[in-house]
Amino acid sequence: MSNLRIALYQPDIPGNTGTILRLAACLGLQVDIIEPAGFVLSDKNLKRAGMDYLASVAMTRHVNWDRFDAWRLSEGRRLVLASTKAALPYTTFEYLPNDILLFGRESAGVPDDVHDRADHRIIIKMVEGQRSINVAMSAAMIAGEALRQTGI
Repeated sequence: MSNLRIALYQPDIPGNTGTILRLAACLGLQVDIIEPAGFVLSDKNLKRAGMDYLASVAMTRHVNWDRFDAWRLSEGRRLVLASTKAALPYTTFEYLPNDILLFGRESAGVPDDVHDRADHRIIIKMVEGQRSINVAMSAAMIAGEALRQTGI
């Protein structure tokens, strides 16, 4: 299992969360869910996209942002935020094996105070005029690059 983690800030679409949990299970990544979520975090809500992979994913729920941030600081982990407001392409960023890759809410991203707390901010460059890539697709792209670079 990799030491790399994916964190979801207050996710609001169960299908995307289930897909990310399935991705994490298959790649040996751990997932942090920063609550409150926009849906009830239950097997029923996550099962369609997560299928039977949910039982094999290492998921930690954090009751709020402050608890999550205190935990990750105590662990000495860098927080790498995927953001449409960033300038650094995710493919040129240098990942470390114990990074936490943070993804915001599908509907609103992360608030400014969370954005400011990230150690690094990265972006997936897109064709002009497009707003954003699905969060599960973004997580797959960025986690894949981080795993490639760290050789895990």
